[in-house]
Amino acid sequence: MRADRLLSLLLALQSRGQMTARRLATELEVSVRTVYRDLEALGAAGVPVVASGGPGGGCRLLDGWRSPLLGISAEEATALLAVSAGGPLERIALGEALPQARLKLLASLPAASRDRTNAAAARFHIDTQAWFRSPELVPHLPALVEAVRQDRRLRITHDARDGHTTTRTVDPFGLVAKAGVWYLVARSARAPRAHRVSRIAAAELLPGIFTRPADFDLAGFWSRWTTEFEASLDRLPVTVRLTSAGLAALPEVLGDTTSAARATSDPEAGWHRLVLHFDSPLAACRRLLGFGPDAEVLEPAEVRQQLLDKARRTADRYGEAAI
Repeated sequence: MRADRLLSLLLALQSRGQMTARRLATELEVSVRTVYRDLEALGAAGVPVVASGGPGGGCRLLDGWRSPLLGISAEEATALLAVSAGGPLERIALGEALPQARLKLLASLPAASRDRTNAAAARFHIDTQAWFRSPELVPHLPALVEAVRQDRRLRITHDARDGHTTTRTVDPFGLVAKAGVWYLVARSARAPRAHRVSRIAAAELLPGIFTRPADFDLAGFWSRWTTEFEASLDRLPVTVRLTSAGLAALPEVLGDTTSAARATSDPEAGWHRLVLHFDSPLAACRRLLGFGPDAEVLEPAEVRQQLLDKARRTADRYGEAAI
């Protein structure tokens, strides 16, 4: 524990220059007396620490001395500092390591470029959360992180989309954050699969250690899994025609920014014809209702009829309310 504190003290002095013993004590959450003892320990270990009292005094390292903790360029440090600001790591235990990691990165740079690098990194911010969506509740995420880091088996209770609940013992291979949503990649009796962390109702670390396959690649698995998952969805083609206003609203209503480019237009009639894909007739109806009169389903007939029925029932409901 003291070794970690000594390293933190050294990094603070190296990255920030002169600091008072009281400020160091506050940051390290120790007493001022402990700070002075740690400074003596650093000096005994060969670190040139200088302490001066009175107004304007403080603790600092000898001018020009720098610990060779890392060999890293200013450009590399800027990139790492930028991507470590915010994001999914703040929601898990690894987020506690970020301030220390950033401090080490800054401490590894010469004093002349330290402030410039830190300022450059502050000009980039990565927001991984999707629009119009609050972060999902993931109360069991810390336990999953520990299991992944320690190769510990897990017993998880998972609530599926269809309402069924299952409990199984799994080998957790890794965690993936996609657009603000966490997934646990784990193996049970079958091949590895992804579990949405927000649907994990319970997670218990088991004493057993599993052997991770030497050839397992998390990024490669995720790429294959997402491709297969997307291919399993949106299998129902629905031919629609949209007004110009409907076509312009396509990204807002469906979040689809590519289908508009495939639309065929009839300038005289003012309509745009295209094929959209959905999970089911019900999903198609619910989403296409968002276009109002700016969309018309041409086929399949089942979707067209369901949409007509829902539109009539909606009109009847509002008609009743007006009476």
